[in-house]
Amino acid sequence: MVGFLIKFLKTKRNSSRFRLPGFGLATGVTLTYLSVLVLIPLAVMVLTSATVTRHELVAILTNPRVVSAFRVTVSTSIVAALINCVFGTLVAWVHARYTYPGKRVMDALIDLPFALPTAVTGIALTALFAQSGWLGRFLIPLGVSLNYSWWGITIALVFVGMPFVIRTVEPVLDDFDKELEEAARTLGATPLQTFLRVIFPLLIPAVLTGTTLAFARCLGEYGSVVFISGNMPLKTEIVPLLIITKLEQYDYLGATVIASSMLLLSFVLLLVVNGIQWLHRRRLGMEP
Repeated sequence: MVGFLIKFLKTKRNSSRFRLPGFGLATGVTLTYLSVLVLIPLAVMVLTSATVTRHELVAILTNPRVVSAFRVTVSTSIVAALINCVFGTLVAWVHARYTYPGKRVMDALIDLPFALPTAVTGIALTALFAQSGWLGRFLIPLGVSLNYSWWGITIALVFVGMPFVIRTVEPVLDDFDKELEEAARTLGATPLQTFLRVIFPLLIPAVLTGTTLAFARCLGEYGSVVFISGNMPLKTEIVPLLIITKLEQYDYLGATVIASSMLLLSFVLLLVVNGIQWLHRRRLGMEP
């Protein structure tokens, strides 16, 4: 027993020797900061939703207007995330691998959706696709009206979610060991085989992370969609707008239940994606 205590104290002393100065204080500040800004508000929302009876919960979530809002929000977010997954990866590949005129300007344009107020985005897209807009004047005579439609919402979500995939995949491409590509080509692999069998498997975790972040952003997007959607109930109304409407009507319970459902959906999505990433990294031998 005494030998065990001596060994434990030595281990404790050796481990504390490598601890950074102020580690305990920094950890406490970090946990307090996250708790105040994230955990406590979410806990209050969940606890408020827990006071709802099963009958009230079913009545709120099965309301036709709520079901329609969830269907529009989730479907447009999925399509926008998939579009960004494909074209965002392509843009990241070109931006990381090639040098071309105006590359710095393109680099700034990629980050523009981060800095641009989302309401400005919504107004700009609505004006662009209006009957007298630059594109609307050509599309509307052909019977293609994007304002106040499902596709208009999707275009707005593609715009706001684009940087997430690019900025997640690009650093992986920058740090990629090009000797692996050279070895593959030395062994007779074509450029397509090299990409599919050597490069892309290592990009999958980054692509999944960027796509998930884009999807999560799309789920909660409000400013860029509220103008172009037209906010028509049972047609183009989105969940964030429905929550705002519930709050304006002093239906705090209904707004909390809907918001908690969105929180649960986002949490399950992140859990599934993290599980897929872990399995993929384990298959590649990157996890024990």
